[in-house]
Amino acid sequence: MKKFILSITLLLPILLFSQMHEGQKKILMVVSSYGKDKGSIRPGYEFDEFSQAYLIFKNNNLLIDVASPKGGKVEADKFNIDKPYNKIILEDENALKLLENTKATANVNAEDYNAIYIVGGKGAMFDLPYDPSLQDIILNLYQRENTVISSVCHGPASFIHVKDNEKYIINGIELTSFCNIEEELFGKKWVKEFPFSLETKLKERGAIFEQTDFMLSKVVVSGKFVTGQNPFSTTKCAEELVKSLGITPVDREFYSDEKSVNLIQELLDNVKTFEWAEKEIEKNKEKYDIPLIAAYGYYKIIASTESNEELKKGIKLLELTSSHFFNENLHLFLAETYASTGKKTKAKKLLNELISKDLLKDKATKLLKELEE
Repeated sequence: MKKFILSITLLLPILLFSQMHEGQKKILMVVSSYGKDKGSIRPGYEFDEFSQAYLIFKNNNLLIDVASPKGGKVEADKFNIDKPYNKIILEDENALKLLENTKATANVNAEDYNAIYIVGGKGAMFDLPYDPSLQDIILNLYQRENTVISSVCHGPASFIHVKDNEKYIINGIELTSFCNIEEELFGKKWVKEFPFSLETKLKERGAIFEQTDFMLSKVVVSGKFVTGQNPFSTTKCAEELVKSLGITPVDREFYSDEKSVNLIQELLDNVKTFEWAEKEIEKNKEKYDIPLIAAYGYYKIIASTESNEELKKGIKLLELTSSHFFNENLHLFLAETYASTGKKTKAKKLLNELISKDLLKDKATKLLKELEE
């Protein structure tokens, strides 16, 4: 009897471990192997897109493996270590081990996984589309029932060569990715070296391409596919993947950059007014990424040269942040925008502020003289 009790005692942890994992869904996260020297020599994967998705998968009880074309240690592009989601990952020993020793895609058994999530970043354009083992994994998930194929930003580049019975698997599928206008605005360093234009290539393969305004959250669910447009689509994309596996995502607090992008979207879509936003930011400033909102206003103006209405919205976004965030370059830019749209009084006020603070004084003085002539 004692031997029997002892045997049961020894077996109990194994039985409990088995029961704990029974029924758990398993996901394969894939990152590029291309990166070198934090993206200065070769672009890598986007750490933000990994960290935010990883935390959602972990908090929703998914088992996680990480793979890359070459396997082993992978390198991300330079990222902000102070972002809350990145800080958590940098203190998560298991997550760091997975990134230090990724599975080579050639050694992955696709049958082990219910879903795949392909992380973006510019490195994804250089190695993921040409990895035959990754193509095999994607095709396996495509051909099996109750599976999910997901990707964000440049990650959908991995879909472009995958065929099933001579037909591209994304033909007729609604999806999104980092789009041409985003490449034009933000892809200056590497975009000229890309082997193809991602949005254009996806359309050539028969995909029904969808997008929202640049660098705002957009997620498309179509059949087995769940895709996100850009880094700011990561959390929604990951949660839609979780839903597609039949799991209700756990409640969570939105990150400040996430809340800011949502606010910008609501303002541009006229869901919320700028007057409401002023009061909201005044009351809850710490919950928003004010420099991010200001930067979006800048790019909105740059990209809206042919649309007076969009130009006005860009100006309003900069004005929304002006009392909470000061940057002399944005200050001068807004003054120049005022001057070019005939708002001389507002332009002069900003220019005089720069001169009084001895910031960009020569440029401010020159423009002020031109306005006074």
